[in-house]
Amino acid sequence: MTSTPKIIVLDDDPTGSQTVHSCLLLTRWDIDTLRLGLRDESPIFFILTNTRALTPEEASNITREVCHNLKTAIAQENIQDFLIVSRSDSTLRGHYPIETTVIAEELGPFDAHFLIPAFFEGGRITRDSIHYLIINNKPTPVAETEFAKDSVFSYHHSYLPDYVEEKTQGQIKAGEVERFLLSDIRQNSLERLLKLTGNTCCCVDGETQTDLDKFATDILTAAGQGKRYLFRSAASILTSLANLGPQPVAPENMAQYVRKQKPGAVIVGSHVKKTTQQLEQLLKQPGITGIEIDVSLLLQDSPTQRQELLNQTLEKIHNLHNTGQTPVIYTSRQELTFDDVETRLKFGTDVSALLMDIVRGLPKDIGFLISKGGITSNDVLSTGLSLTAARLLGQILAGVSMVKTSAEHPLFPDLPVVLFPGNVGDENALATAYQRLKS
Repeated sequence: MTSTPKIIVLDDDPTGSQTVHSCLLLTRWDIDTLRLGLRDESPIFFILTNTRALTPEEASNITREVCHNLKTAIAQENIQDFLIVSRSDSTLRGHYPIETTVIAEELGPFDAHFLIPAFFEGGRITRDSIHYLIINNKPTPVAETEFAKDSVFSYHHSYLPDYVEEKTQGQIKAGEVERFLLSDIRQNSLERLLKLTGNTCCCVDGETQTDLDKFATDILTAAGQGKRYLFRSAASILTSLANLGPQPVAPENMAQYVRKQKPGAVIVGSHVKKTTQQLEQLLKQPGITGIEIDVSLLLQDSPTQRQELLNQTLEKIHNLHNTGQTPVIYTSRQELTFDDVETRLKFGTDVSALLMDIVRGLPKDIGFLISKGGITSNDVLSTGLSLTAARLLGQILAGVSMVKTSAEHPLFPDLPVVLFPGNVGDENALATAYQRLKS
């Protein structure tokens, strides 16, 4: 193999960088910004498209726009070797096959596309092509979990070939999916990889990082011999492909990034059960005070009421900050029902817009910011903090990334920001992240 290919990740929410470090996360995809990522010394960079928060049509349009600009940027930087990853959720929620189809149309042809949903830090493994979530130490087929009932991305199969047939509406039959089982990966997959052509759909097992390390070595060797591959994956395969080694500052020492050891702020948008459990534990910590936002008030669509809600919330935050407390701003937990998916997505956008106004109004000298939830975290980076790019420092907990704003940021220079996915960690994880920053 002559050179390591550039690994270009289109991330449908900003938490896919949760197993790597020291690389760039881009929240814009104009050609100049993409060239920043391509030129960066890290072998991997992320383009945060946030498509999981969008309608299928919007997801398709944005993916096409990113790919269109990437094609130009790659040509301008004269990049010969690259791998494209469509990073999505390890619980199989997201716009598949829409995104991989668009990527193949714009940046193909590819010899194969690989489904690799294993995410070990989050307790997701794939065995005999069945994808499992480990819940209370017990592997549970993913179709039997709350994630499969998602009101936007529901599905019925844990066996990945059946999942593919369901999601592609029969365009790819289960029997046509190539299966890379644990026994295959642990021996040698190179010969099989070299024979793949015509964008064959493949699903890949993984129980440990070592499994994916082995598979990634074979992938990179095949790519070095001219094969072109596309990935639809969770985060763990990225660790193996990028092969970055340990992060510069260990997770338990990340308090050194906190600005002047000041109290911080926590924004909680995610609504999954795990987030609610973690929130309950966080609110018990000393130095923490909760501020609940009744988002049902936004249903009334009254600009005056929204402004009042914003003003009251910011006043509470500043008062708490002045007494040395860390405010936890969280959306009300009751489940609201909507007539259709579009209305639900629009409401989500309205809630996020309010949260981002809160982020922009936070005290200027906060020491750190924790953002809980994938879509919330994306909006914090791109809208609340208006970042074009952020440098990933590493993980403060397994699967939980921390980035830092630039020294030139107009509101919050050098601010450490924790990007905490909704469905990662045990019930104490959010409290642990807070304790690590407070110490």
